[in-house]
Order: sequence, then C-alpha cells, then structure tokens
Amino acid sequence: MRVRFVLANCFQGLRRNLAMAVSVMLVTFVSLTFVGAAVLVQMQIANMKDDWYDAVEVSVFLCPDSSSAPTCASGEVTDEQAAEVLEVLESDSLSAYVDEVYTETKEEAHEAFQEQFGDQDWASRVTAEQMQMSYRVSLHDPEQYQVVADEVSGRTGVESVVDQRAILEPLFLVLNRVTALSAGLAAVMTLTAVLLITTTIRLSAMSRSKETSIMRLVGASNFFIQLPFMLEGAIAALAGAALAITGLWFGVNYLVEGWLAESFVWVNFVDTGDVWTIAPLLIGIGILLAAISSLVSLSRYTRV
Repeated sequence: MRVRFVLANCFQGLRRNLAMAVSVMLVTFVSLTFVGAAVLVQMQIANMKDDWYDAVEVSVFLCPDSSSAPTCASGEVTDEQAAEVLEVLESDSLSAYVDEVYTETKEEAHEAFQEQFGDQDWASRVTAEQMQMSYRVSLHDPEQYQVVADEVSGRTGVESVVDQRAILEPLFLVLNRVTALSAGLAAVMTLTAVLLITTTIRLSAMSRSKETSIMRLVGASNFFIQLPFMLEGAIAALAGAALAITGLWFGVNYLVEGWLAESFVWVNFVDTGDVWTIAPLLIGIGILLAAISSLVSLSRYTRV
C-alpha cells in the first residue's frame, strides 16, 4: 500500500511539472553525453598509444654525401663509422632499452621511397645513391627514447636521430584538448543539471505543501514524505542518462564503426562495446546528480 502511494505521488508530481521534468532529462542527457564523449576519447587515446607506441621506432640517419650537419663535416659516413654506431646500439649498455636494430641500406630506402612517391614525376629522378642509410631501432619501452638518442647523437657519421613518437604527439595533443573541452562542457552542464533538478524538486515540494503538512500530522516520517520527490528527480535523471547512452551508442555505431573504422582500417577505434562499458558510470553519475539535488532541495522544504 505504501509503495503504491509513493509511486502515485511520484508520477502525479511528474505530470504536474512535466515541462520541468523534460528540461531536467534533456540537460542531464547533454551533460552525460559530454562526460561519455570525454571518457571515450580518452579510451581512444589509450588504444592508439598501445597500438602505435609499441610499433614506433627511433631512426638513426647516417650522413649522406652532402649534409650541413657538423657531424657530417668529413662527408658521407664511412663503413667504419657506421659499424661503430651499430656497435653502440647493440652494446650491453643499451640492451635493456634496445629490442632490435634493423639496418636500412640506400637501396632499401630508395625502394621504400619509390613505393610511397613513385607515382610522381619528380620521384623517378631520385637515385639510390642520393638516399640515406639509417638504423631503425625498436625499443622495449618507447618512453626511453632519450637514453638511446643521447648515446648516438653527436657521433661522427650520424646526421640526426628521429623519434617517430614526435609525429604522433601532435595528434594526441589535439585529442587531449578535445577531451579537456568535453570535460569542461560536461562540468558546466552537470552543474546546470544539478541546479535544474534542485529547482524542479523544490517547485514540486512547494506545490504540494498542503499534502506534506497532512502527512506530517498523521505521523509520516521524513523519508516517506521525501521519497516521492526523490524518485521524481531520479527518474528524470535516469531518463537523461538512458538518452545519453543511446546517443553515444548511435554515434559510435554509425560514425566511428560505420565510417571512420572503414576509412582508417589501421586504427583501433572504440566500439559500441566500450559504450556499454561506460554505461554504468553514466547511470551512476545520473543517480548521484539526483541524490545531490534531492538533499539540497528537500532538506529545507519537507523537513518535519
């Protein structure tokens, strides 16, 4: 009987304040969508780092025939200089950092160059002798690039040392800024949702002040009086969370899996499974929003 009474009061309150309840639902939907988007972007960054950081290499470019680098003042790298650099890379002191060293000859560099640019007229005029010999170094931990770079940089015969991670860092920087923007918007919208839920519950409590007074007279507890109002906020917030999860699912399913994943097959994108993974988080945040708003509102307007 009590459960039926509480639910009847709850749905009656929702009908009375339908416009405000819909507003709460929509604001919660927008705020949780930004929260979910921020989490998914971070998951995407983690996926890309796991896939790409392990594959990136340190490229040690040896001096070509003509170079302005101080270490190339004596001209093209000699066999002895190249052997010394290779010996350093394969030394015991670097064995904890270096996983494998691959030598790319001028001919191999020319072949790779032609594969990439061979369809352009100017590329056909480039010969193997104009290419540059290099060592491609695979690391156990790509974060330890500087240790290897310090050992070979500045040696005679070494023109430059390039960390391929430097190519990826700008992309990750952009993605991190997108995450920060999403998180900032989510914070603003979450605060808006709390204020709106608080206002909705407060208006509902004020509109039923006579009913709550009668309930106090017949001995109803604080919790029993407050429960219908708490449920109103919770239902609106959970509806917003459900909309956010649905929106994220459709976005990932059609935009990411249906378009990006097919266009960029080498990238491990987030999928709809990741949306279901974060769904409990979004529901929990929705419940927390409703709980905080209820405590703020009901502590004043329905206290015995």
